[in-house]
Amino acid sequence: MQLDFNEERIKEMEVAPSLRPFSEKAVEFLSELSTQLFKVARPYPDVVAFAYWCRKAALVSYAEKYKDSCNRLGRGLIFHIAPSNVPVNFAFSLAAGLLAGNKNVVRLPGKDSVQAELICGAIEKTFEKYPDMYRYAYPIRYDKASGYTDILSRYCNVRVIWGGDDTIREIRRSEIPARAFDITFADRFSFCVIQSDDYMALEDKRSVASGFYNDTYLSDQNACTSPHIVFWTGKSVEKARDIFWKELQALADERYELQAVQAVGKLDAFCMAAMKQKCRICGERGKDNLIKNNLVRVELSELDKSIRAYRYHSGFFFEYRMRVLTDMLALCEEKCQTISYVGNIGREIEKIVAEAGVNGVDRIVPVGRAMDFSLVWDGYDLIRTMSRIVART
Repeated sequence: MQLDFNEERIKEMEVAPSLRPFSEKAVEFLSELSTQLFKVARPYPDVVAFAYWCRKAALVSYAEKYKDSCNRLGRGLIFHIAPSNVPVNFAFSLAAGLLAGNKNVVRLPGKDSVQAELICGAIEKTFEKYPDMYRYAYPIRYDKASGYTDILSRYCNVRVIWGGDDTIREIRRSEIPARAFDITFADRFSFCVIQSDDYMALEDKRSVASGFYNDTYLSDQNACTSPHIVFWTGKSVEKARDIFWKELQALADERYELQAVQAVGKLDAFCMAAMKQKCRICGERGKDNLIKNNLVRVELSELDKSIRAYRYHSGFFFEYRMRVLTDMLALCEEKCQTISYVGNIGREIEKIVAEAGVNGVDRIVPVGRAMDFSLVWDGYDLIRTMSRIVART
């Protein structure tokens, strides 16, 4: 697929009409894209997940939640800046922009990936069936020093910036029109809460470990949704911890390939944390009595909100035994995005968060669902934010 910058194409997109949210054009286009991806995506679970997300039955289901959006139109041209840590993120962002009724230019990460190549190839094939949608979806890749960000920013009605605080500061140097605005997805962190008694009552404990593995290892814990801290609660913590980590260790041994630089990074992360926090390293011991490096656990004896500054990735977890569930509020600050959980505690967590009026926490999801994309993300309703109301009085 041609991914080079083409200003003439941008101008064609600029004058194309905005669509209503969940227009037939957008739904049919994404449905066909899903069909194309299912033909080639099997080896890549994240691409399969995107294809499943935008199949027609799912899109119709999403549309049901936006029945009141019939008096809306897309805001115009959306300029998406995709992050590099989640290869398929650009596709979800593009799909959300389309469903909101917009024309979309998506800057792909500078580093290519097989997933991006597959999705862009499928988009090109889908254009063959829906050529008019060529003016509504434009994946693009260019060097950051090219100046194209300035040009695209001048054309856009909304700019969607993924990738963290530094990326946001860099992109905001490029001016946007007076009526345009930014939707930003800054650096965030997430944690997991496991109710030990409920966990012990589960027959299929391997499925919990598999869900947690998908939430963490599949993105190397680089996604904002990936938990770095596991909170334990209940009366069966010791038994539950032993089983849970053994199950996860077995999956890591089977599926995860640790690089030498990651092992060194984990050691460095623990040493930095140990200098400032009351903690100890623990875990299953392997050959030569050494801790297995593909899963490193650091147990905290005290909980300090500064612990998030010492988090690492590649299977590096802090864990803490809570006296009461409200202990978790120490980390529910503005930078906290997702709380995943195991057990019948979802509603209780939601109640605690609401009553405390915390500045953070935008998602509360069962373990295994942390990476699931939603049209409500980081507190933004993407459909309503990327469309405008046409009022009649």
